[in-house]
Amino acid sequence: MIHYQLRCTSTAEEHEFDGWYKDSAAFETLVKAGLVDCPVCGGTRVERALMAPAIPKKGRPARNAVPAAPPAATEPQPIAPQAPAAAGPMPAQVRAVLQRLRAEVEKNCDYVGTDFAEEARRMHRGDSERRGIFGEASDSEAEALRDEGIEVGRIPWVPPADG
Repeated sequence: MIHYQLRCTSTAEEHEFDGWYKDSAAFETLVKAGLVDCPVCGGTRVERALMAPAIPKKGRPARNAVPAAPPAATEPQPIAPQAPAAAGPMPAQVRAVLQRLRAEVEKNCDYVGTDFAEEARRMHRGDSERRGIFGEASDSEAEALRDEGIEVGRIPWVPPADG
């Protein structure tokens, strides 16, 4: 794995962020395909920023070296209960990704409103053309669709980026 400090040149602000990639060739391939995007603005004009190398002193590991994995436990350890989702404001990077996702869904899928569950069933039975759809469904409707073998997913629906 390789760690890069990156800079978005899509806007005048030149947002900086970091990313991990399999190798430099994988990074270059993803950038050329427009698949590396800025977590702040969603822009895809991304380039590597100047980085200082992490050179360890003799006998000491590098500051950001990945520590060795701890030895496997000999006895099963109890699983701690999951903490509830963090409360508070959504990070700007997460909001930007969700806004971009919303824009893609709205561009490529049909809005079916409150008829979502029934339209998903019609498509599943072959009574309606199979296509991407989005709309509203209650928790119980979504669970019933899953029980019927119909794949559904939910995403947080944030306000659009331009709104």
